Amino acid sequence: MSPNAALTDADIPPGVVTGENLMKLMEHARDNGYAIPAVNCTSSSTVNAALEAAAKNNSPVMIQASNGGGKFVAGKFIKDPNAATAGSVALAYHVRAVAKYYGIPVILNTDHCAKCLFPWFEGMLDANREYYEKFGEPLFSMHMLDLSEEPDDENIELCVKYFKKMVEMEIWLEMEIGVTGGEEDGVNNEDVDPAKLYTTPEQVYNVYEALSKVGPMFSIAAAFGNVHGVYKPGNVKLSPEKLLQHQQYTKKKIGAEGDKPLFLVMHGGSGSADEEIKTAVANGVIKMNVDTDTQWAYWNGLRQFELSKRAYLQAQIGNPDGADVPNKKFYDPRVWMRKAEESMVLRVAMSMDQLGSTGKYERSTKPGSNQCLPEGNAGAKTKNGYVGGVISGIKHMVASK
Repeated sequence: MSPNAALTDADIPPGVVTGENLMKLMEHARDNGYAIPAVNCTSSSTVNAALEAAAKNNSPVMIQASNGGGKFVAGKFIKDPNAATAGSVALAYHVRAVAKYYGIPVILNTDHCAKCLFPWFEGMLDANREYYEKFGEPLFSMHMLDLSEEPDDENIELCVKYFKKMVEMEIWLEMEIGVTGGEEDGVNNEDVDPAKLYTTPEQVYNVYEALSKVGPMFSIAAAFGNVHGVYKPGNVKLSPEKLLQHQQYTKKKIGAEGDKPLFLVMHGGSGSADEEIKTAVANGVIKMNVDTDTQWAYWNGLRQFELSKRAYLQAQIGNPDGADVPNKKFYDPRVWMRKAEESMVLRVAMSMDQLGSTGKYERSTKPGSNQCLPEGNAGAKTKNGYVGGVISGIKHMVASK
């Protein structure tokens, strides 16, 4: 694989990537100056929109579930304390069932996990462990710990503790040092001390020094003025040039040959200027979170459809074409949800262009298959076909209990 060349399925297979293939993808992004959009998803519909954008734009993509998103997938009716874990796992299985059909690499991640959400995190580690023991790879590609509200020493100590468990299953860790402002998914940092919005090179190196002793598969969300949500231009002061200082400091400390020894992450990307994003990526950002803008895009697709078809959406029967004409083809959820998806596809594509990931993976034309039961293990296809493979997998699970 030559430098700057687009990846193909000969380099990295399409579908959910983990372990060695995930490392290869992250290195390709860092070394070739692009970042992968990480799209927060709360349903199979939003997942499919993100995957469609990736397929149409020949780009890898990351699908993220937050704690609140996991609860929503499980169903708002459910009040069980394990609902977030159940919903996040369900979303992961949906992605694994369809990702290969889109012909592009997909990274499965979970978003901000503060200390109070450890039961959610540990529940997903249990799901990964069970999956790994059966199929030789984790269910998710990576997870994020956000302990930025804790003292740095405790933040790093807890990250090391969990990272040791994760490397056993080849799971990537994303951590945060410094605070992302604003409010998202119940975590409110709107009144945080402004100084905490800018991480220092020393803080970043302390993280690198601790985690690199455990394994190489980790990334750092270093704050450079980032704020969740969308704000009026001028109200948020981003300083992506600070990320270069982190790279230079760590490079000097460890004597690295490359100019970018760190895998960096950008949070609060919605509403950021193109030039700010471009500078962040040039300085080693390999992943940017996208949530607020895609939420609006999904809603806006529905809003525009309702506005244009309002006269056909007031009753089951009767519209401007006649009092007895049915309206099912307008209120069918598959119709208006598809309009929402189409709008979201366009917005995710915009992020891919901004991050430079468009065209970085030549979409595979190989036939798709599900990854819920990975090939080569209990889920491999048998002479009885797909159903036989599923039955074989279930028998394997039962027998191993």
